[in-house]
Amino acid sequence: MSQKTPKGFRLHIGLFGRRNVGKSSILNAMTRQQVSIVSDSPGTTTDPVHKPMELLPLGPVLFIDTAGIDDLGELGNQRVKKTASVYERTDLGVIVSDGPWGPFEEGIAQALRDREIPVVAVFNKVDRTPPSSETLARLDREGVRVVRTSALVGAGISELRQAILDSAPPEFLESPPILFDLVGSGELAVLVVPIDKEAPKGRLILPQVQSIRDLLDGDAWCLVVKEGGLKEALNGLKRPPKLVVTDSQAFLQVAADTPAQVPMTSFSILFARLKGDLLTQTEGVLAVEGLKEGDRVLVAEACAHHPIEDDIGRVKIPRWIEEYVGAKLDFVTVQGHDLPEDLSSFRLVIHCGACMFNRREMLNRLRICRLAGVPITNYGLVIAHSLGILDRALGPFPVVQKSYRAGLAERGRSRDDTG
Repeated sequence: MSQKTPKGFRLHIGLFGRRNVGKSSILNAMTRQQVSIVSDSPGTTTDPVHKPMELLPLGPVLFIDTAGIDDLGELGNQRVKKTASVYERTDLGVIVSDGPWGPFEEGIAQALRDREIPVVAVFNKVDRTPPSSETLARLDREGVRVVRTSALVGAGISELRQAILDSAPPEFLESPPILFDLVGSGELAVLVVPIDKEAPKGRLILPQVQSIRDLLDGDAWCLVVKEGGLKEALNGLKRPPKLVVTDSQAFLQVAADTPAQVPMTSFSILFARLKGDLLTQTEGVLAVEGLKEGDRVLVAEACAHHPIEDDIGRVKIPRWIEEYVGAKLDFVTVQGHDLPEDLSSFRLVIHCGACMFNRREMLNRLRICRLAGVPITNYGLVIAHSLGILDRALGPFPVVQKSYRAGLAERGRSRDDTG
């Protein structure tokens, strides 16, 4: 069953190093399967290889085997670029060496340190070329866990498993809640789930399923309705629910049908908190106030779905924002793991709820946007802001709501000052 756990909920363990140091052999030994092709020829691994498995007590993890960071030639440079992109979604980095610890290994370590990613150093093939005492002393001073292996004969693999367990970020031992903390044990949440063209046939989308599971794990109650049945469902309850959560596309109707005293938010806003930083993305939505004719806006989608006629990211959000600002904007859409290398031409990045990403990748996207000086927000936040109901949708998060109100007031003063 662990194979069915979504990638976004797995600890992402990246295997990095030069060519032919034994990264693929270590992955095969860890998983006890021939996951990656092993050869004496350098450069056997090209695109990153993903292998999900169960690693107790952490639970589901995802190993990512990468191409050698020292690859050569035009194709090799493309492989190195692919390898470097894996940093952005790595929760724990395993740097593999076959003896020396030189500029390539140190470059990987620095890239991981810059992203505050824990590191385990693995010296493979120790039966041939053990690491120097100077290298071991330096890594010890830097607080890097060191493991010695000989992957082809299975030596040191159990020690590597333990090092990964010991080095894993604490949040993977105790997963943060999606919404249970806002509801409480023995209390009710009402989830509004539209069944429209974007609803997958015969099932619910991932954020809805995960929210239901989160409530059940917390011994809370859950009532699931379509938007047209919300008012009747609420009228039929003996006491009001602790929270109403809606798909962002039904925000206006749900806001109208939910009594003012009942807290209301959206799945997308909940996932902005779960996967990234709700405060940062709420501050980012205020950039909508300054958008002008022709400004470029990047819409980033985590999954590569097939767009439909009235697609949320390509049609609805651009329409709502343009109606709100009263100007024609230039929207650019990207999918998957790759962001444009140069974000400087964009005035705003709007991200989906990132249910298919792990939290590390989303936090790195926030970091990249911050370094580029480009505000970033998410679907639910920008929809609610454009429809004039974000203040209410932030009610369950009073600290963030206070910041949003202050930001709106400041934007209002700025407009008055320049008017």
